[in-house]
This record gives sequence, C-alpha cells and structure tokens, in this order.
Amino acid sequence: MGSTRHKRHICLVYFRSGLSPLTFRQLLSFFPFAPCNHCGLRAVVQKPLQTLCLAGGKPFARIQSRAPGHRFKAMSTGGAAPLKPLIAVCQMTSTPDKAHNWASCSQLVREAAQRGACVVFLPEAFDFIGSSVEEALSLAEPLEGDHLQRYVGLARECGVWLSLGGFHEKGSDWESTGRIYNCHLLLDPKGTQVSAYRKTHLFDVEMEGRVSLKESAFTNPGSKIVAPVETPAGKVGLAICYDLRFPEISIALAREGAEILTYPSAFTVTTGSAHWEVLLRARAVETQCYVVAAAQTGKHHASRTSYGHAMVVDPWGSVVAQCQEGPGVCYAEIDLAYLHRIRQEMPVFSHRRADLYGQVAAQKGPPSP
Repeated sequence: MGSTRHKRHICLVYFRSGLSPLTFRQLLSFFPFAPCNHCGLRAVVQKPLQTLCLAGGKPFARIQSRAPGHRFKAMSTGGAAPLKPLIAVCQMTSTPDKAHNWASCSQLVREAAQRGACVVFLPEAFDFIGSSVEEALSLAEPLEGDHLQRYVGLARECGVWLSLGGFHEKGSDWESTGRIYNCHLLLDPKGTQVSAYRKTHLFDVEMEGRVSLKESAFTNPGSKIVAPVETPAGKVGLAICYDLRFPEISIALAREGAEILTYPSAFTVTTGSAHWEVLLRARAVETQCYVVAAAQTGKHHASRTSYGHAMVVDPWGSVVAQCQEGPGVCYAEIDLAYLHRIRQEMPVFSHRRADLYGQVAAQKGPPSP
C-alpha cells in the first residue's frame, strides 16, 4: 500500500469473497473500475467489494449482483479450471393475489437466467399466501393446473432448473380429506417435473402473543423423503421450511448423496430472528453440504409477516450469500471440489455410529469404559 501506484488508488485485497478469480474478473468487467496492475485479481480499485454488490440500491455484505442487463459470459480460461456453476436464490413477498406473485417470480427467474444461473430457487408459498384457511384452500390447484403450467413454460423459456419451494397442491385425495399438500417441485430446463417432495413436518406452533399457526388444519403431511436429484450445480435434496428443525432428514439426504440441501421457507419474524441462520449453518456443518434457503419476506397481509434473509451456506458453515430487506436475488457459486475436500479431510459420515443411534443403554452404577 506504500508504493506510488497504491497511493493513487484505494485497494481492497481480494480475500474470501466467495468468488473464483474468473468470476471476480467478470464482476469487475461490467463496473467502471479496473483491477489494480500491482495486485492483479487480488484488488479492486477505488471502492470496496461491498459497494459493488447491490440489490435495490442497498449494499450487500456477500456475493450479490444486480446490475440490470448483465449476464456473466464464458471466458477463455487459458488452461485454468472451468467456471463453477452459479445458483440464484430468490426472496419475495407473496400475497393472496396469484397473478401478482407470478409476475414477481417470473421477473426474478428471468433476471437470474440472464445472469447465468443454472438453478433458480423460489421460496415456500411462491404461488400465494392466503389470508385465511378458507382462502388458501380455494386458491390451491392440482399439479396439472394452469398456474403451475406457467412455471413449466418459464423453465423452458429461460433454460434453467427451477426449485419451486412450496406449491399449494390439491392432491388425488382432496375430495376425501379436504386438505392440501405443501409440495416442493423440481423442474428441469425442459419443464419436466423431475422430483416432488411433500412437506413431512407441519408447522403447528402456538407462542402466546407472538406466533399462532396450525398448518395441519388444512395440510396433509407427506409420507416420504425423496432421493436427491442430479443437477448442473450438484445433487439437490429437497425439504421445506419447518423440516429445517429436524436434522434427521438432512442426514438421510446426505447419506443418499446430496451435495446441496434446500430449505425454501416462510419463517416468522419471531422464529427467524432467533433461529434462522443458526439452523441453516448447523445443517451445513453436520452434513458437509451446501445449504440453500430461498425465503419469503415482509408483510403478506394483515396477519402474516415473514423474516426473509434468503441465504446460502457452504459446507464449512460460512454464509456465502444473503439477501437483506425486500424482494431480490442473491447468487453463489457451488464449489463441489471444495465440498469433497472438506469431506475427505473430516470424514464425519464414516465416523457415524449408526449401530448406537436410536437407543440409549440403561445403566446402573458407575459407567463402564
């Protein structure tokens, strides 16, 4: 910093930004800043990285890119490692108005596709959040309905994988049960439904004066965990919101080969401010997976508000991307080589004692060695 060159510049050392050198160079390419000739890819001239990372005019602390019209372009690597897959994690405010929610979702997905994301994650209740049980039931549709077909077309149009984090599904048992399913769908770029997971843990919580929700009043619980799906970003395991509090499901998915666990959510402000980040980081650390959590944010109607803070956590438990306030998208690269190196260096799954879990020996007297 003491050189003549550095006296003419304000430099920020490139350190743990979460971006690969190639993507860092691409990020610089569409801002009116140049890499420092002295530091090369390890410095940004004139402004720190945080000021380059904007969403709705607000600086983000992690990997964000909201420059209108920008698309990451393939570059000649000159023998360097290929670019890592980019994912986009969306944050939105659903209302009872399905047309409005569709407009919001389609805008976010198209933006993410334009930036070069290969998988786009939408939150729980991306289709709507009703103001009452009766309204929710009246707005729900079967998977073959017109509303979901819009997203099938969107996946084809944009050429991306879509994680639809929680669709209000009228299943085949609707006539007999009068209840719906909270269904997490995964669509490929052809619009084909490659996986469907129905939420197994329903949010029935009564916190006096703070939270009162009973999902089971209108929702059937799912009956199975579905196998992870191979995508361009890695093997994705599906879960939904309240499932986050049950580590058994994340461990089961990791044992089946999941590299990315996804928890699309609509956390309440009360539970989110206390537990959201710590739970996501815990699931990442214990499974050595990337954890991706699209989120609802803000006021949906008079009696419902969500916490937001859509997030990506890496297999070491570090938050590598996060949305702040309001609708938006955060972006992160998925580094599977890094994931597998962590698993090799600390092979926790080979150390697990499945022969002991689920049973606690009753002991009398002093414990034996």
